[in-house]
Amino acid sequence: MHCPFFESNQCRSCSWLDQPYHQQLQNKERQLEALLAPFAPPPLLASVSAELSGFRDKAKMVVLGHAAAPKLGIINHRNQAISLCECPLYPDDMQTLLGDLERWLGHLAIAPYSIKSRQGELKYLLLNRNDEGQYMLRLVLRSTAPIADIKLALPDFLAQHSEISSVSANIQPVAMAIIEGPEEHILIGDNWLRHQLNGLNLYQRPKGFFQTNLDMAAKLYATAAQWTANLEISTYWDLFCGSGGFGLHCLTPERQLVGIEIEAEAIACAQRSANELGRGAQVRFQALDSTAFASSSEGGAPQLIIVNPPRRGLGTELCTQIKQLAPDYLLYSSCNAATLATDLSALEGYRIDRVQLFDMFPHTAHYEVLLLLHRI
Repeated sequence: MHCPFFESNQCRSCSWLDQPYHQQLQNKERQLEALLAPFAPPPLLASVSAELSGFRDKAKMVVLGHAAAPKLGIINHRNQAISLCECPLYPDDMQTLLGDLERWLGHLAIAPYSIKSRQGELKYLLLNRNDEGQYMLRLVLRSTAPIADIKLALPDFLAQHSEISSVSANIQPVAMAIIEGPEEHILIGDNWLRHQLNGLNLYQRPKGFFQTNLDMAAKLYATAAQWTANLEISTYWDLFCGSGGFGLHCLTPERQLVGIEIEAEAIACAQRSANELGRGAQVRFQALDSTAFASSSEGGAPQLIIVNPPRRGLGTELCTQIKQLAPDYLLYSSCNAATLATDLSALEGYRIDRVQLFDMFPHTAHYEVLLLLHRI
């Protein structure tokens, strides 16, 4: 991938960009093999490679610069404010929209927030894209003060950008580098963004998590469905279920699913998808802490537990609860192989049946890995 920001040393976020892609993938495979070696895994299945540019469907932009000339991007390693609207990781239409948004914010003249001075209003711009090129836009503000001006300016901007289906303002008043706060104001639209993956409608709300790379997410979910298709199970849990991607892909007419996720908006998305599938009676999605739910053993032990934890992994307590529940199978999707290895050390009594690397984040050291384990 050709990137002028990397080549001019303005942005080094893609720290592996100077490596040939086959070398990037090989390095990731070697790291994963080394981390999993103590658990005697089978050979890695062929890694799933990604598009090398235009693959990011989510942008989290810090608003920098000045009120009349904001920059959407990052503070780089030289402490410079860099606009990344033309970052080649984004699809072309997304780059164009980000540039238009940057100029529109300049016309609004709302001061970017400064952590150092604790002055200003605009903190972040968050943009999510679906497979049809529709967008959900969120502006993270220090207070509600700019909302009236934003609402006044939106109709003219959206008249030129019908691809934006919803706009909201998130209020994050804390003087810290925290991306979003608890208060959300819907400005335009109903704030449901539909993603169609493998023929399944999945939804995203402003506070709900969705994968950055939709193409790779679709392949990851399809693989999970394939690996679990022939398992003799009737009940399973999907912990850290988000919008229900894993759990709903693995659902069959004979199975009952319980999905657990701390974010209520994500649970609303999962339930909507299940209802549209006509499978509402087969599923129960709840907005709960996954560790607390597993500790309660509500509804008895399932035969399969799917887990897709954040980078910190499952943790000792949840691993202990899973061992006590003793499901026949575990399907573990991890975005941090180091914490995955820590969790596997705590999950004695399980053997890895299959493992595959999904290169969700080319040009970086990060990747997703999927494992199927069975109880021995």
